[in-house]
Formats: sequence, C-alpha cells, structure tokens
Amino acid sequence: MALISRKKNLYRINNQLRRYLHKYGREHAMNISYQDLLRYDNAITLYDKNGHDTLWETVFYSPADQEEVHESLKNIYADLKTDGNEGVIKHLVIDRVDYCTYGNTHPFRIRIVNKVNDIFDYFYIKVADASRVYGLELEHILSPNRINYVTYDNTLVEEHIAGVPGDVFLKQDLENDLESPIRLAKEFVKFNERCLVQLLGDMHSTNYVVITTPDFDDIYYRIRPIDFDQQCYEGKRSVYLPQYFKQNNRLVELGMKFMTPESVWQYQIEERSMIASRLKSESQRVYDLMTVMAKDDIAPVENMEQLRLELARHYNDDRFLNCKTMGEIVWSSLELVMRH
Repeated sequence: MALISRKKNLYRINNQLRRYLHKYGREHAMNISYQDLLRYDNAITLYDKNGHDTLWETVFYSPADQEEVHESLKNIYADLKTDGNEGVIKHLVIDRVDYCTYGNTHPFRIRIVNKVNDIFDYFYIKVADASRVYGLELEHILSPNRINYVTYDNTLVEEHIAGVPGDVFLKQDLENDLESPIRLAKEFVKFNERCLVQLLGDMHSTNYVVITTPDFDDIYYRIRPIDFDQQCYEGKRSVYLPQYFKQNNRLVELGMKFMTPESVWQYQIEERSMIASRLKSESQRVYDLMTVMAKDDIAPVENMEQLRLELARHYNDDRFLNCKTMGEIVWSSLELVMRH
C-alpha cells in the first residue's frame, strides 16, 4: 500500500523557473491574486444534487468589490484560454466562486457561463507551488494530454480537466457495465507507467478522472491526473505507482483477469516508447525545464535520499545514487527512458 508521509510543504517559484514560464507563455500579468480572493464577505456550504456536503463553500464579495472581482476573473479566463484576447469574454459572466475547505492548497473554483447559450466552464485559482508547476509542465510535455495553466507572482490558474472522477467511475461494475474492460485495464497500465517515469505521486482514485471516447466499433479510455501536488516530493517509490493505492484495487484486479504478464510488459514498453518520442520532439523545452528543476529545492533532503536509493534498486542503475535533488532524479528517469 502507498502511504503519504505527511502534509506537503509549498515551494515558491524561483527566478529561474519564472524565466522558463515566461519563455514558454505560462506567465501572464493579473490584476487579482489568490490572496485578493480570500477577502470575501460571506460564504455558504455548497451541496451536490443529492444534498451531500461537497466540502466546498460558495463565497460572496461586497457589492463594492464584486464587479471588479468578476471582471478580473473574466480577464484571467481570457489569459488562460485565448492568450489574453479579451474579445472572447464579452458574453461571459461569473456565475459562482467556490472555495475548497480541505486539502493542501485550498483552491478557488470559478464557474463561468456564456450568456448566449448557457454553456459553462470552470477554472481554478491556487497558491503557486513550484513542485505543482513542474508536475503540470511534465504532464503537458510527456503525456498524451495538454494542459492550460498560467502563473503570476504567487498565484496559479489552471483549467478544468473534464472527466468522470475516478472514485465515481469505479463504483460501477467494471466487468459487466463497461463495453471494453480490457481497454480500461490497458490504459491503467500505461497511466501507471507515466506516473513512475515523471514521478507524479498520490494518484489514488480521487486525484484523476476517466474519459470515455467512442470509436468505430469500440470504446477507448483515458486516465488523466487532476492533482499535481505530489510531483517528486515523497521518498517512497510506491507513492509514484497508482497500482499500490488500495482505492485502485479494482483496476488492478481487472488487469489481472484480462492481461498476461507479457501483455503488461508490452504496454509498459509501448508507453515508454511514446514518452521517448515526446522527449525527442520537445528536446529543447525539456532541457530548459530540467536545467531549472535540477537546481530547485522542492522536497526534503531525506525524501530525495530515500527515493534515489529505491529507484537505483528498482532499475538496478547506480546513476540515481549520484542525484543531489529531486529534479536530478526526474532527469535521470527521463534519460533512462531515452537510453532504452
């Protein structure tokens, strides 16, 4: 079983990472920050459609502040979705601002609605955490998924990742309710491998979503992480393997029923080959990111020392033992993919 040792520390974005974010279009000036949003006047508990407490609160701002707050949030949405083109937001209104009362980052969730057709979208505003930013960037580069996010000073803005929450998806009968359970098992193997390569931890069922895509005569599944707080932070290798979280046991059991060890190995190799291909196509960006990450302090020293030892044993590769930071460990992991 994978266990998280304790509440994670937050790490500020340093000047080197800030320059990287600016170079690759992730940095946008904002006239409202996470701290500004904390100055709300009132809040009420937000319940789901079944009347259960969601552990989110809907917050309200004073009449004097509300118009300015809402206009600033619409501008942030334009930065996130259209690189600052404010012409797209004239038909948008801020429908709701929610505040999360649990977790490390206590994010704000903004619901924004198009007045013309009532279509809505969400985005999130959080305290900027360097390790989380590294996780977002690695996911964008190394996975089949693309992620929109922007930063400014101590504020991080992320797009909403649509999909069925993993814990909700796993409540159904996977063998009998799904049209293609073996494809879901295959995707979990690939997801497991991606997490290990980029060292993204804590992928239990509430930290990812499942996306279902119909094709000509079959159904395809994609598992996407939605929480990047545990990017190369913990010392235990098992934390970076979703298969070791008890919440994912049903996916593990599905794989054991429908796949042989040989097919699991095949899908692992396939995923590492795809990651290697993405590394080659984004070689300059990866080099720029790793150069910054290798020098950054984003985890306790004892965690780094434990992880480099466990990975050296796992891969039978002593080069991990020479790593001095978590960033260097990630870099070694990516180099290992390229070598093989």
